[in-house]
Amino acid sequence: MKKSTIWAAGVAALGALALTACGAGAGGVTAMSSSPTGAQEVKFWGWAPGYADAVKAFNASHPDIKVVYEEVQPGSKGGYEKMLNAVKADSAACLGQVGYETLTSFAAQGALEDVTSYASKNEGEYVDWTWKAVSPGGKVYAAPVDTAPMALFYNKELFAKHGVAVPTTWEEYKQAAEKLKAADSSISISSPYLNYDYAGLAWQAGAPWFGIDGDSWDVSLDSDANKKVADYWQGLVDAKVISEAPMYDPAWFKGLGDGSIATLVGPVWQAGVIKGDAKAGAGKWAVAPMPQWAAGEDKVGNAGGSATAVLKGCDTPEAAWTFAHWMSTDKDAYSAVIEKAALYPAAKALLDLPSLTKPDEYFSGEKIFDVFKAASNNVDTSWVWGPNMPQTTKDLDDGLSKAWAGNGTLAGAFSTAQTKTVEALKAQGLSVK
Repeated sequence: MKKSTIWAAGVAALGALALTACGAGAGGVTAMSSSPTGAQEVKFWGWAPGYADAVKAFNASHPDIKVVYEEVQPGSKGGYEKMLNAVKADSAACLGQVGYETLTSFAAQGALEDVTSYASKNEGEYVDWTWKAVSPGGKVYAAPVDTAPMALFYNKELFAKHGVAVPTTWEEYKQAAEKLKAADSSISISSPYLNYDYAGLAWQAGAPWFGIDGDSWDVSLDSDANKKVADYWQGLVDAKVISEAPMYDPAWFKGLGDGSIATLVGPVWQAGVIKGDAKAGAGKWAVAPMPQWAAGEDKVGNAGGSATAVLKGCDTPEAAWTFAHWMSTDKDAYSAVIEKAALYPAAKALLDLPSLTKPDEYFSGEKIFDVFKAASNNVDTSWVWGPNMPQTTKDLDDGLSKAWAGNGTLAGAFSTAQTKTVEALKAQGLSVK
């Protein structure tokens, strides 16, 4: 059976169990309407910096369509729950910002509108793997917005002060952690990684979480490859060189700003996060390629990236697609998004935008996108997301959070998540190896 057929089977199996009230054109849907001026009104839920400005620019140049943007909580912090609940209640916006890792689950729950008839003509405009990510089962549900190749963000000033070389391998990263801690006990090399941030570490190491084997899902959270990654980071936890500050917590931003957290191994869009919320670190940070498991390798993980998805029940999906595609491909609009959110485009024509070549004073005047451009060519595009990632990551994060705090191990967290994920998928009627 082809991979596309497996996706379709997964969609059908889960669709029968969840959100059964989400038929196309269900009564009471108000996601699309006409404004007093006669323009079609499209509601859009998202959270990325720069999206509101893109909407304003679109409305100024497209009098027949009026997009109304509403900022919602980031996906896993409430945005996805809002979207799914609204779809079930026939009250969702027409468009929603949905990460590639979650889009599969949305499709499997019947929460997305098929816009293939409007979108198929634009397939060649996007990086191939992102188009595959928005078209599970061969049906297009969203417009790719960005990709998220990873690199090493590091406090250049701190490394220079203590004479620590920028690590090129994970062994050197461990040595850097030890040297920094020996020089100043207040310094931690990094902070805990959860869900999709951690997934990027596994992705680079060739440690997939899911795959497709014949007619079945292959769940490999507790594989030897994943154990290798978990054991490595467990060693850093045991050596007490990992900060206790959770990512995106105020304590984390403080640590990035004051030098008590020395690095972040993360995706390109986190440049915007750091600049926006760790302003005290301006001029101190820099970007280098992601450390490798073996010297001389050039493997990269991807952590994030999202699409503008058409949610189920949208009355006029063609207008919704018109905006979604425009936002992903318009040079001026996307340049503004790069400035505010440091997103790296999924549209092929935007990969050479001037805004991707500018020096960034926050990052020591470096042209940081040069690092990510090289990294984007080395991302393994065979990674597969599972059919119910919100539940998988919830179970995994529970164990990881405890392990980072010293209660249990990271490998144990993956073993438990493996068992729970397999049980859940079987309960949903899916075939699991």
